[in-house]
Amino acid sequence: MSLQLLQTLDAHLERVWCVDWNPKGTLLASCGGDRCIKIWAKEGEKWVCKSTLSDQHNRTVRSISWSPCGNFIAAASFDSTISIWDRREGEFECIATLEGHENEVKSVAWSISGSYLASCSRDKSVWVWEVDDDDFECASVMNKHTQDVKKVKWHPHVDVLASCSYDDTINVYKEDDDDWTCYDTLTGHTSTIWSISFDKTGDRIISASDDHNLKIWQCYHPNNPDGIITTGNDPTWKCVCTLSGYHTRPVYDVDWCHHSGLIASAGGDDSIKIFKEDLELSSKNKQCYKMVVSLDQAHIQDVNCVKWNPIDSSLLVSCSDDMNVKIWKFKNDDL
Repeated sequence: MSLQLLQTLDAHLERVWCVDWNPKGTLLASCGGDRCIKIWAKEGEKWVCKSTLSDQHNRTVRSISWSPCGNFIAAASFDSTISIWDRREGEFECIATLEGHENEVKSVAWSISGSYLASCSRDKSVWVWEVDDDDFECASVMNKHTQDVKKVKWHPHVDVLASCSYDDTINVYKEDDDDWTCYDTLTGHTSTIWSISFDKTGDRIISASDDHNLKIWQCYHPNNPDGIITTGNDPTWKCVCTLSGYHTRPVYDVDWCHHSGLIASAGGDDSIKIFKEDLELSSKNKQCYKMVVSLDQAHIQDVNCVKWNPIDSSLLVSCSDDMNVKIWKFKNDDL
């Protein structure tokens, strides 16, 4: 198995922090230190920059997220605001600026229902915004973390939210009586958790940390046959696998492909790793994964983000401090 470089996209003028595919996998958005968002589309065999969204933020754009309908992009900035971009008329237009965070906004994500937007910040808070067409209203502010919150991620099927932080923990939230509450805190990493990703079922989370490790967390529902104790009607999350010794520096991002089940990770060692579950050795309570690809110089500086294409599971995109976005093709050479 291998990763083949298809194209390098070099339109950004500063480090590129985040990339995200639209739900159809036909458009790619990237953002970075140059305070702009670039929209890429394929023309023939090449990806080309079709739009540059700028003049909305006066500091780094740290994170971007497409809405599940594909009509909106949310962008989180170090200027403490979130911009909402609408493409329903063909051209992107900024229709809202969300304010309230007291410091740099590090991550933004839409729920699968499209009814909520989540954001997190250096101010230690996680916000849930209720979405009603063009109207965005703060539904809850959660202050469960004690340090800078790095990433928010929604469950793939229901409105359950997870966040990870500089405080080395992952929090999982649900809506409860018109408010949002944290129902579980996952501990086990020994340093900052930079990123998290759900598998296709939503019953597993993988986390990426400054401690160079990846961890797999399994969800156990009430009355589970495994005998794992739960509280009330809430599930409990347990670490069932630690992937260590693969990255030599902090792991900045991880993405779990919902089609192939492959896991991509990347970080400060400039590398991209691909992992696959060993189904012969794995069990629910003790899972086993093997590294099937190790690309040690994927970029010439830190790799900040990796994302699988949501439709074509052979396509992977990455971005880096080297100001480049790269499109990769995963090839199963064994077939």
